[in-house]
Amino acid sequence: MKISKSTILRTALVLLVIINLILKKLGLNPLNISENEIAQFIELALEIAVIIAGWWYNNSFSKNALKAQNFLQELRKEKNDV
Repeated sequence: MKISKSTILRTALVLLVIINLILKKLGLNPLNISENEIAQFIELALEIAVIIAGWWYNNSFSKNALKAQNFLQELRKEKNDV
């Protein structure tokens, strides 16, 4: 069984809210996370995701990508031979 990344993210956020609620009920300082810090974290996460995705998809690492690259090279070779 494979759990999706979005399910993990939603679960983590729910746990964060529950922890915050429990701390408030106990009279302790809740997690002090400002909207600005959340926005900065999301921005950083998106930037890293875009960098990794761009790097991964523009380079042939998977078996299918390597097969496709070899196929493309063969097609180009055949085209030049004709």
